Amino acid sequence: MATSREQFGSRLGFILAAAGSAVGIGNLVGFPVNAAKNGGAAFLLLYAVFVGLICLPVMMAELGAGRSSRKNPLGAYQHFSQGRSLWSIGGWLALITPYMIAVFYAVITLWVLGYLVAIVSGDLSALTNPDYFGDFIDSPLVFVYLAIIAGLVGTILHFGVKEGIERGAKIMMPALFVMLLGLVAFVLTRDNAMLGVKYYLIPDISKINAQVINGAMAQAFFSLSLGMGIMITYGSYMDRQNSIPGSAKMVALADTGVAFTAGLLVLPAIFSFNPDTNPADLSDSSVSLIFTFLPKIFLAMQASVGYWGASLVAAVFFLLVFFAALTSLVSIIEVPVSGVMDQKGSTRNQALAGVGLTMVLVALACTVSFGIVDFLTHFISYGGGGRSFFDLVYDVFYDTILPLNGFMICLLVTYRWKKAGLNEELEHGAPDFKGSLLERYSNFALSTFIPLILLFVFINTVLNKFFEMSLI
Repeated sequence: MATSREQFGSRLGFILAAAGSAVGIGNLVGFPVNAAKNGGAAFLLLYAVFVGLICLPVMMAELGAGRSSRKNPLGAYQHFSQGRSLWSIGGWLALITPYMIAVFYAVITLWVLGYLVAIVSGDLSALTNPDYFGDFIDSPLVFVYLAIIAGLVGTILHFGVKEGIERGAKIMMPALFVMLLGLVAFVLTRDNAMLGVKYYLIPDISKINAQVINGAMAQAFFSLSLGMGIMITYGSYMDRQNSIPGSAKMVALADTGVAFTAGLLVLPAIFSFNPDTNPADLSDSSVSLIFTFLPKIFLAMQASVGYWGASLVAAVFFLLVFFAALTSLVSIIEVPVSGVMDQKGSTRNQALAGVGLTMVLVALACTVSFGIVDFLTHFISYGGGGRSFFDLVYDVFYDTILPLNGFMICLLVTYRWKKAGLNEELEHGAPDFKGSLLERYSNFALSTFIPLILLFVFINTVLNKFFEMSLI
């Protein structure tokens, strides 16, 4: 089985693909604003600490479980638990979660593509109209863009791990990094941009509280695609001669580097637009910032670079976000595709067709839940208000369930697979890992405080999101 399983062609290909899954809309927009609202450099420091102390051990555990079992998340749980049904619950959660995350992520990605097309068409000024976003998401164009997204993702996944996912990542990820650095260099030359840099990099320790600490930990965990089954699946495609600890460090470094650099883009741009900006007043929603606030910032740049210059900057930014969203979407959808291939013995094209068709149908339900179909727009009520079908999918499978999935993988690798088995797998391709400080720390952390922290975050999120209560 192991010899016939698809593999990444190189360690670089794996790192770029895994980084592509981690780098998404939350890194490029959500992270900078969360940092600005929660103490600037102090938040950055907390984020980096949590990446190293919590996320890195969990990522290594997921990659190790995937590479050892050569299975998708459900198959990995069944492999290590020897088919015991109770453990399979964790596997099913790790398989269903990316499926549902891909559904709402596809909707956001089609919005990004729609805005990119509008900007390239010369309609940047129209995007600043307060009614534009609402009119756009309820227009027939959304179905066209959804079809385009489905076609692009389907084409990449059709060619498999090496020729599809890896090759796509090798093109899109370097392009993403170049565009991000180019935009940062441009924005830092704008008037008042340094005000944003100072706010972003000078820590305000007084803002650090339990809520900020919880937010930094959640941001670190979510942004590295942990709990989504992606790292288990990608680990199953890794060559056993490649170093899991070394690769995990590189993925974490790339993800953190993009998030940090994005802060040097978004915050200076906001302060350039309005030097009196109070970051506390910025929206917590990445969607709101991308589609309603940032177009105004780009249009304001026409005073110095002209309308077409401002449109070019906006187009590059939305292309950057589109690449980030597309690489994430490819990685997320590969998880259920891999699951169907493993569990049902299907070919890649058969699995892709089945998963893709059902996913498009559910994505359509999300797409029309903003006013086109009233039943889906007013689908359910919880947390003190009505929610659409899109809101329900987002709140359950992105905002809530990921820490629970992380908690389950910690239990699996330490109490079913056992630490000795995990250590043996991580030492393949990384002989220096044996007896190292990282190995000793990971053994301790994965079996003690990391699962407790993840369980606490899960319970607190459920209480806060659905019952308007909080443990902190």
